[in-house]
Amino acid sequence: MTINGGISFWYATDETAPPHPPRAPLTGNATADVVIVGGGYTGLWTAYYLKTAAPDLRVTVLEQKFCGYGASGRNGGWLYNGIAGRDRYAALHGHQAAQRLQRAMNGTVTEVIDIAAKEGIDADIHRGGVLEVARTPAQLSRLKAFHTAELAFGETDRELYDATDTRARIDIADAVGSSWTPHGARIHPLKLVKGLAAACERLGVTIHESTPVAEIAPRRALTPYGTVRAPYVLRCTEGFTAALKGQKRSWLPMNSSMIATAPLPPEVWEQIGWSGGATLGDMAHAYMYAQRTADDRIAIGGRGVPYRYGSRTDNDGRTQPATIDSLTNLLTSFFPVLTGVEITHAWSGVLGVPRDWCATVTLDARTGLGWAGGYVGSGVATSNLAARTLRDLVLGDRTELTTLPWVNHRVRRWEPEPFRWLGVQALYAAYREADRREATTHTPTTTPLARLADRISGRH
Repeated sequence: MTINGGISFWYATDETAPPHPPRAPLTGNATADVVIVGGGYTGLWTAYYLKTAAPDLRVTVLEQKFCGYGASGRNGGWLYNGIAGRDRYAALHGHQAAQRLQRAMNGTVTEVIDIAAKEGIDADIHRGGVLEVARTPAQLSRLKAFHTAELAFGETDRELYDATDTRARIDIADAVGSSWTPHGARIHPLKLVKGLAAACERLGVTIHESTPVAEIAPRRALTPYGTVRAPYVLRCTEGFTAALKGQKRSWLPMNSSMIATAPLPPEVWEQIGWSGGATLGDMAHAYMYAQRTADDRIAIGGRGVPYRYGSRTDNDGRTQPATIDSLTNLLTSFFPVLTGVEITHAWSGVLGVPRDWCATVTLDARTGLGWAGGYVGSGVATSNLAARTLRDLVLGDRTELTTLPWVNHRVRRWEPEPFRWLGVQALYAAYREADRREATTHTPTTTPLARLADRISGRH
């Protein structure tokens, strides 16, 4: 029987979740030097780095449920160097500026691993890199273009594999090629967020859980239990941003869903391979992502229902039966040996998508309002880089990080309903149809339908 929801597989199989006893909610008006809204990776990393750099700083985190309730406790466990919007930043600020951003992301993978070790956080980290695979001629064309682009942005340690070399690493049905980067690691996302929250408290950060923030305004965050006033108010709410007053159209809460298998026996792994522990992605338009977990399951994700009308979010991670079936079919198309395998867990979560699909870090020194996010599904590492950048902006330091091209980037808002819902539904219908056509016709080039969807969506 499949456990559907329960926040995520990571929570459902963790004997200490939800956290400890829950941290106390706010109980009245309060003051701080910095108030951070959101107890996920972005908020907790920001609190951690602020307190490390300035121990006397009073830092308060306000979390509506509990730390890691959102994407930080539900994601696919990819700690890797991808960042949303790099190509657009290259077009806006020049190739060299985007190269600096990419180098910072490459280093961020190591930064997270090093801090986890320093703080004694056992997050099942295995640095096996990231393998992105092509399974059709059109995907192979995109893969080669992607690989060339990554080399041009300075990732000279990336490797390109043919079909034989790909299947020697992971025996994926129909694989025709792949690209591998060492700048990636598998993690257990919940263990990382819980360990990070504990590290923040050891430094003296105040964390209030069960404290929803209804509105953010200059130098104050308003909750049902009181107002926290501070010179700086930082919004770190990612896919839940639309719930804040005035933020309905800022970032789209895009849904992503996952399933996990039962632990697979050694003889199955002997057939599949995957001994290097790389995380796995593909070059489909409606892309997938997967990892071999520390307890020898496969956790695989992709788009189910991409968006809920009115920017609504799911109920504790429950996902639709049709999505579970779709992801199961995707799993067995990659690994036919797993036909009939038990799917033990299924869950969903939301990620933040700006209208131009660009991750950003912003601080308005005049109002004290700042924010970071819009990671478009690449937030495990990006949130760390964003947090270190927010730290420098708050402390008023001009550093290499504060001059990166994503700092203070502005983007227009999403369309009002029903146009927002209609647009997203049409977009992902087009991507799914494009994938179907490429798989059945074996065309060597990306279909015009997908290129049109990219232009309309603002992704390229």
